[in-house]
Amino acid sequence: MVVPAHLPSLQQSIAFVSSCAKAAGFDSKRIREIELCVEEVLVNIFNYAYPGDGGQVTIACGREAGGNLVVRIQDEGIPFNILSASDPDITAKIDERQIGGLGIFFVRQLMDGVEYRREANRNILTLSVKPPAPPERSDRDS
Repeated sequence: MVVPAHLPSLQQSIAFVSSCAKAAGFDSKRIREIELCVEEVLVNIFNYAYPGDGGQVTIACGREAGGNLVVRIQDEGIPFNILSASDPDITAKIDERQIGGLGIFFVRQLMDGVEYRREANRNILTLSVKPPAPPERSDRDS
């Protein structure tokens, strides 16, 4: 899906990714984590990638051959490699912590894979999530 890079597009974008994760068999807790990460990435793009007039964001979601759920987010905004951002000092007292960076930290912690590349003037961020483990079988199931 392609959406304008502004906050009113957020709900539609998250609903798209959420339905993809649900169709892939993720439980509600994991879907909320995926939604949180996608929201963080999109809000950063909406607020910082396009100074001035704005632009578009392309969101793709699906399963890879290995079974992972992949969410690919692309924009033509200012280059920003999420992987180059420093982790916040989460051991510091709240009033001593620097503002910002916590959302990106959560993305890197909650996703099983985060990849960034800049290609043809586009930021391409790929988030991957391992498939849910199959339910354990008990001896009674056999």
